[in-house]
Amino acid sequence: MNFREQILQGIPSELPLKKERSKTLSHAPKRKEILSLEEKKLAIRNALRYFPKTWHSELSKEFAQELKDFGRIYMYRFMPEYDMLARPIQDYPANTPQAAGIMLMIQNNLDPAVAQHPQELITYGGNGGVFQNWAQYLLTMQYLATMTEAQTLHIYSGHPMGLFPSSEEAPRVVVTNGMMIPNYSKPDDWEKFNALGVTQYGQMTAGSYMYIGPQGIVHGTAITVMNAFRKVLKADETPAGKIFLTAGLGGMSGAQPKAGNIAGCITICAEVNPAAAVKRHEQGWVDELISDMDTLVERTKKAIQDKEVVSLAFIGNVVAVWERFDSENIFIHLGSDQTSLHNPWAGGYYPVGLSFEESNEMMSANPEGFKNKVQDSLRRHAASVNAHTAKGTYFFDYGNAFLLEASRAGAEVMAENQIDFKYPSYVQDILGPMCFDYGFGPFRWVCSSGTPVDLQKTDAIALKVMQAIKAEAPIEIQQQMQDNIKWIQEAEENKLVVGSQARILYADAEGRAKIAEGFNQAIASGELSAPVILGRDHHDVSGTDSPFRETSNIYDGSKFTADMAIHNVIGDSFRGATWVSIHNGGGVGWGEVMNGGFGMLLDGSLEASRKLKNMLFYDVNNGISRRSWARNKEAIFAIEREMERTPELKVTVPNLVENDLLDTLF
Repeated sequence: MNFREQILQGIPSELPLKKERSKTLSHAPKRKEILSLEEKKLAIRNALRYFPKTWHSELSKEFAQELKDFGRIYMYRFMPEYDMLARPIQDYPANTPQAAGIMLMIQNNLDPAVAQHPQELITYGGNGGVFQNWAQYLLTMQYLATMTEAQTLHIYSGHPMGLFPSSEEAPRVVVTNGMMIPNYSKPDDWEKFNALGVTQYGQMTAGSYMYIGPQGIVHGTAITVMNAFRKVLKADETPAGKIFLTAGLGGMSGAQPKAGNIAGCITICAEVNPAAAVKRHEQGWVDELISDMDTLVERTKKAIQDKEVVSLAFIGNVVAVWERFDSENIFIHLGSDQTSLHNPWAGGYYPVGLSFEESNEMMSANPEGFKNKVQDSLRRHAASVNAHTAKGTYFFDYGNAFLLEASRAGAEVMAENQIDFKYPSYVQDILGPMCFDYGFGPFRWVCSSGTPVDLQKTDAIALKVMQAIKAEAPIEIQQQMQDNIKWIQEAEENKLVVGSQARILYADAEGRAKIAEGFNQAIASGELSAPVILGRDHHDVSGTDSPFRETSNIYDGSKFTADMAIHNVIGDSFRGATWVSIHNGGGVGWGEVMNGGFGMLLDGSLEASRKLKNMLFYDVNNGISRRSWARNKEAIFAIEREMERTPELKVTVPNLVENDLLDTLF
């Protein structure tokens, strides 16, 4: 059968031959054994319900072996024979281009060039899954290929519950991931219920089909690093020859070294998985690979002396780098960490003193011992960071739960009040007040034609729009506009595309709507050869309620609430989104965050123009309103400005209280 026929088939009519895992691809670590005997039987029963009874005898033994060997049932036998990549939209069998666009995005998330563990259907972050197993993938693609514009596909944590009658105005797909009763949202609950096959961790853009490879996080990291250097350098200094030390080239991609090159500094990024480091070097995301500590020290000293702009990947543990640089008295201007510490006990963080292989074995064979090793390492890690910050290093938490897990390990990371962390998160210090409160966030698009020519044309449209907006923009957002103009001007030169022909930039509601309208008109005129798919990272103004990251600069006591994310996904769903998603977990951990996303296909129609204006406006201003109500001065400025421009918008604005009044009350 050809590709289209295989998609339409769904679950095959004949039992395919058993397949072995690839020996060349990266695979998810074995998950710890957590199910009781009866629960293991239930996991097999749950997996077999996708298949006819005549297959159960053979598949039950195979799935039981997968559960024993890997801690999960992935159904490797049902992996497709065709190449997994984002094809041009017209290659997909579909009754509606909206469904074809979603199929394109799903395949991009599972492309081995994009995904971290593609055969386990994990896109990034160590456990960010598109689906739990290959049966879910096959059924979902079949549903999308056959659905009409009067149907909506509802997906429960990877499982396609089915097509339901709806309307053309409704989203084509509604996705939820990890929606747990609150008392069942601890890390071990994820391990258990994921092993049972009833829920999954969708990360942020993995389970919502909007991951675009490292480019997405490169942009946010570049914005963060540029502004972090602006905080610590004198006006006449540049980042050249100054160090940004961090970790993580696997679960969070190769973003950091590329971002450091864009920001113009020396980036040193430690990675314990040699295969991940080599992959990022081969992809061009990091300049040099170094596996010996003495070599790293000498190379770093030379880069400082020559004021280089270079990225160095150290194959080893970052704790050893912090400690050695301390003894060598190598000054670190910026320090952070981007390991997947939202998943500390199952491959998100590797402890110093154990090899990559030893850690992978211990995390499943001796989970309690491995947890102790991780917490020992976190205490040692934090102690070395503290030694450097005492010398003047600016350290920020990059929203990966480093400080949260370090505090739980008993590391010295708490402020004097024993409530706050001694180091700010990058959202508190940089992205919150400088971007999110003004409405700037990670707007992204994918050219469904798959052609670089279309991407170049969209870059030009976006650049023209931003330059026009900047000419009239108030002083408060001039820097944000200029940073993103520079970004888009250099985007092609920086070779950011992996997988789909995609782009990202930070824009506010005005910028997003005007850029999208420019795309829609270009599709209508034929300037662009195929539809454009809009989306964003969940890591944005409105999409995510995360007290240790996206909403860490909310100080009215509401940062532990999740109303904003829920309203965001519901509000987007009836304002024109092609698909919407809402997830528990992502970035900072299961049970620690609620985050939502959307996708929207532009086809050049008047209907698409109406929807994009309505939905993008709400998608941003919902969050600005909430941030304004929290008394964030930048958000108050932004929402009052928007109400002046948009008379239909009427938002409750806070009355500010003088501190002196409160000081005398208790």
